[in-house]
Amino acid sequence: MPDTVNAYSLAKIAGGKDNRSEARRQEALLKTGALQNAILTSANFSIIATDEKGIIQLFNVGAERMLGYTASEVVNKISPSDLHDSLEVMARAQALSQELETPIAPGFEALAFKASRGIEDIYELTYIRKDGGRFPAIVSITALREDDGELIGYLLIGTDNSVRKQVESELHQALAAAEKANRAKTDFLSSMSHELRTPLNAILGFAQLMESGTPQPTPSQQRNLDQILKAGWYLLELINEILDLALIESGRVTLSRESVSLAEVMLECRTMIEPQAQKRGIGMTFPRFETPHFVQADRTRVKQVLINLLFNAIKYNKPGGSVAVEYTLSPPNSIRISVRDTGAGIAPELVAQLFQPFNRLGKEAGTEEGTGIGLVVTKRLVELMGGAIGAESAVGVGSVFWVELSLTTAPHLAFHEAEHAALLQPQAPNDTPLRTLLYVEDNPANLELVEQLIARRPDLRLLSAADGNIGIAFARSYQPEVILMDINLPGISGVEAMKILHADPLTAHIPIIAISANALAHDIEKALAAGFFNYLTTPIKVNAFMDALDVALKFAQTAHAANKEQT
Repeated sequence: MPDTVNAYSLAKIAGGKDNRSEARRQEALLKTGALQNAILTSANFSIIATDEKGIIQLFNVGAERMLGYTASEVVNKISPSDLHDSLEVMARAQALSQELETPIAPGFEALAFKASRGIEDIYELTYIRKDGGRFPAIVSITALREDDGELIGYLLIGTDNSVRKQVESELHQALAAAEKANRAKTDFLSSMSHELRTPLNAILGFAQLMESGTPQPTPSQQRNLDQILKAGWYLLELINEILDLALIESGRVTLSRESVSLAEVMLECRTMIEPQAQKRGIGMTFPRFETPHFVQADRTRVKQVLINLLFNAIKYNKPGGSVAVEYTLSPPNSIRISVRDTGAGIAPELVAQLFQPFNRLGKEAGTEEGTGIGLVVTKRLVELMGGAIGAESAVGVGSVFWVELSLTTAPHLAFHEAEHAALLQPQAPNDTPLRTLLYVEDNPANLELVEQLIARRPDLRLLSAADGNIGIAFARSYQPEVILMDINLPGISGVEAMKILHADPLTAHIPIIAISANALAHDIEKALAAGFFNYLTTPIKVNAFMDALDVALKFAQTAHAANKEQT
């Protein structure tokens, strides 16, 4: 009896295990069937299966919905390539032929080439519906094989890409519109800069001539000239700040990233700012850099930032006060430069408003001129260079403005002859022959100003031309040593005239200096890249004008000597 029971029990247990295994297997099969059915009946993506020759064997509900065909219309009748744009299929075949250096025939072979070699391929092509309509699609193609590796067909899974393409198109249009708006804004700023600077050039230029003329102005006249010059330079500063801020806000400012020596920049700033401090009785102290420190920044903009902070520290200081420039290293790789003053200080609740445009914190009624733009421009420039700026202040004690910039390694030193020459101020010997300058300018006030400046140089004579075509003719006839060229001329522009002169062997050697009221960095870079020897902005600064002229004359003399030696 026990043996019988045991045998029965074992058989029962074994039978139970078999039943459970069969149930699980049937359940798995049902799930697999449901999954397959869900895929084949899905309307969200197309599934097309072909035989090894590329003839369609399966066409699911999604394919019917996307393409407008019923399965009976395509199965065993056509290839998937018949549903694609033929030109795209041909282009794909040509691209594969070049890539693999093997001729690939257009048609389904081109679509399935990579898949047939065991590489799943995904590509973008245009599907063509039964009604002739077209839509972009992303298609994935995979080779189907038997267990022994024999190719039996291909599986193509596609999705409608219309929405993505539409979004990309709209984004492209939006970017194009934004770029167009930015270009228009830049053109407007360039035009506005020119229009504002042109009358200022006459005001400041002739005032400088009167101030330095013979006989010397009377005390009363000098006071009047001082007021004209003070107001004129302040107006120029205001124009520069507004245009600078507008350019920064529009994203059109380009900064170079170079290794900048803080010691050199600080020395240049000190040279420029100390005379201002001495006039106001303000004492200044600058740090000594025992170890050279270099920051990754734009050299010109670093100077602009520091000079603005230093000038503010002087302007808003008390009589007999002081300004101290300090630096501290900020781990791991930054340096903080601080400008500390002994002015009236700022209330804590107002410190947060320091970097707001046109906000002078109630100083509008004071005696010091200002726009409330300088600190905003300074902050934007520091941030564009990857740095940070801040301020601390206490009423009755003073303020500290600081800037943090990233440290970098020292640059490779190189000697640039052009830069060295630009620092020279050659003086013409008494026996130097008379040299000719040509000024191409249509503005009578600008022309008269330069005429009076050149009249102070007995070694020079000035010819003038009122438009570009006359200027070209004069340059060819008189062979001047240097040409001064306005950019905005009637007829052809100064840039066009310069290119014509450079293309002519008779005049190609003559250095041409642009003189223009277009003072935006974009305009200057564009003109220099076009081939101008130098670029001066108006209002003209007399000393800078004479220095630039001497450099150009020195260059012309050297070039002439070299040509003579070759001849």
